[in-house]
Amino acid sequence: MTKRLNYLHLFRRAIGPLVCAALLAACTAVPRVSLEEPAVSAATVPVSAPVAVQAAAPAADRTAPPPAPVATVSKTAPQLGTQWGEARESQVRTVKARRFSEQPDDVAELGYAEARALRRELGNAAERRLNLLLADGDVEWAVLDEAGRPMPLQRARQSDGQFRVAGVEGARYSLQFRNRSDRTYEVVATVDGLDVLDGSAGSLRNGGYVLRGQESVTIEGFRKSLSEVATFRFSAPSRAYAANSVAGDVRNIGVLGAALFELEVPNTPRRPRGSDASRSPHAYPADSGFAPPPRYRK
Repeated sequence: MTKRLNYLHLFRRAIGPLVCAALLAACTAVPRVSLEEPAVSAATVPVSAPVAVQAAAPAADRTAPPPAPVATVSKTAPQLGTQWGEARESQVRTVKARRFSEQPDDVAELGYAEARALRRELGNAAERRLNLLLADGDVEWAVLDEAGRPMPLQRARQSDGQFRVAGVEGARYSLQFRNRSDRTYEVVATVDGLDVLDGSAGSLRNGGYVLRGQESVTIEGFRKSLSEVATFRFSAPSRAYAANSVAGDVRNIGVLGAALFELEVPNTPRRPRGSDASRSPHAYPADSGFAPPPRYRK
C-alpha cells in the first residue's frame, strides 16, 4: 500500500510541470510581440482603411473580457474612472505588421480627473491645449467628447507635469490619433492601465491599431469583438473597468497611455527623421533659386 502511494506521489510530481507547460502554451495563443521576434506584432485596422501590410487571420480572442467585481477602490483613489460602457459598432480586421524597432518612437500619458476637482486645483490660470504632439509632431493625440470635439488638456502653467482632461461622470469620450506624416504607425493604447484591445494589463509588447500616413484612428472603447466595442464612459472609480477586471489595478485608474511604433511598409524605405543640419536656415526659402529634392511618398 505504501509503495502504491509513493508511485502516485511521483506521478503527480512528474505530470505537474507538463500541465504548467500546457497552460503557458495556451496563454501564448493571444497575438503578442514575442521575445524572439520583438519587431513583429498583430495589429488592428479599421475595415474602411486600406492597409499595406500582410493580412492575417482574425484573432478571435484578441478582445477584452466583460467586467466582473474583483476589487474595491480605496478612499485615496482618483475621483473618476472609466467604465465599460454600452456597445457600439466598430468594424476592424487584424493584420500582421513588422515594427522597425522594438523600442517605441514615442510613449505618452494623459491624466483625467473630475472637472470640479481639477478646476479647484488649477484655477483659471491653467495651461490649455487641444492635443498632444507625438513622434516629433508626426501624430496628434486628442481626447474627444460625445460630440466629437477635442476636450481641453490642462496643467499648471510653467509646469512640465502631466496634462489632464476634465471629465464628468457619465459622459462618453474617445481617443483620436491623427497622422500628419507619410509614415505608418502602430498605436498601442491603454485606459486605466488596461489594453484597449483585449483588456489585459498594458504592455509595449501588445499589438495595436494601424495608423497610416495622413489618416486618423478614433478608439471609442474596449474592444469586445472585431465589430463591436464597449464605449469609454467616465464613472465613479468603483464602477471603473479596472476595478472590476482580473487584469485591472485600481492604482492605475485616471491615466491614459499611448505608444507609437513605426511600421515597415512593403517597397517603402524608412526615411530618416530630423532636418538637414548641414544647411543654414532661410527666412525666405522661395527665393533660394534652387530646385527642391524629390519627396517620394511610395
